[in-house]
Amino acid sequence: MTVMRFLLTNDDGFDAPGLAALAEAARELGELHIVAPNVELSGCSHRVTVDRPLTVHQLEPRLYRIDGTPADCVRVALGHLRMEVDWVLSGINPGGNLGADVWMSGTVAAVREAALWRVPGIALSQYRRSREPVDWPRAIRWAKTVLKQLLGEALEPGRFWNVNFPDPPESPRDEVPPMRECNLDSRPLDVRYEAAGDQVHYRGRYRDRPHEAETDVDHCFRGSIAVSKLQV
Repeated sequence: MTVMRFLLTNDDGFDAPGLAALAEAARELGELHIVAPNVELSGCSHRVTVDRPLTVHQLEPRLYRIDGTPADCVRVALGHLRMEVDWVLSGINPGGNLGADVWMSGTVAAVREAALWRVPGIALSQYRRSREPVDWPRAIRWAKTVLKQLLGEALEPGRFWNVNFPDPPESPRDEVPPMRECNLDSRPLDVRYEAAGDQVHYRGRYRDRPHEAETDVDHCFRGSIAVSKLQV
C-alpha cells in the first residue's frame, strides 16, 4: 500500500501545543514532515520573506524549523527541500479562523500557499468561547475524525479545506459534533475601539461578531464542526 505523506505547519510556532496535537492526530494516517516557524506569527496572513535569508534548522529527518512565516515554511518545504507530500495540514490553531479571519490567518495562508502549488491542504482551528485553555485531547479526537473523512474526498486543483472546531459549554468526552460543510460568513468582525488620548485600543469581542445563518460562524457557534471548501 502507498503511504500517505503529510507536511505539517502552523502560525503559532514550532513548540506550540496545537502543532503537537495535529501531529498526534495525523500520525496513524501516514508519514509526517514538519516544517514550522520558530516563533508565533498569528495574524501574519500570507506574508512571505524575500528581503533577507531564511535560516533553516534541520533537527532530525523530516523535522525542520525556520525563521519565517507559515507561507515561507510551505514554500521552503515544497520549493527548496523538494518534499514530495500528498497533503499539507496546518494548525491546530488555538482560536477560530472563521469568515473574514481566513484573510488574516497564517494558519489558513499555509494551506492556501500549498494550493498554489497544486497540493491539497486542510487548515484546522479550535474556536474558544473564553480564554480557558484548549482541551487538546478533545481536539485531537475530533481532528482524527475530520481528517479521515476529508482525506478521502478528492479536491480540485487550487482548492483547500478550512475546518473550525466548536467550543460547546458541555460536550460528552467521546462524542464528535456533527460536521457541516458551509460557506464562509461574509460579515465583518466585531470592530470596536476605546479611545485613550491619541491612542485607540481594540475592544471587539470575537463571540459577539455578527453573522448570517447557515454560515461557518453560525454552525461553529452553535456547536458543529464547520467545514468550508475554499479556492485560491
